Amino acid sequence: MPTLFRFLTVVAVIFGIGYGIVFALANYVTPKPREMTVTIPPEKFLKK
Repeated sequence: MPTLFRFLTVVAVIFGIGYGIVFALANYVTPKPREMTVTIPPEKFLKK
């Protein structure tokens, strides 16, 4: 049973670190807005 407890503890620590990284990225990193231009060929407007 101690091996199972050790395994679950390691999995919980890895999960906690991953959750912390995702939380930090979501709250402390701000994306830079920028304009986006997409060229659409005229063939796309023609009805077939």
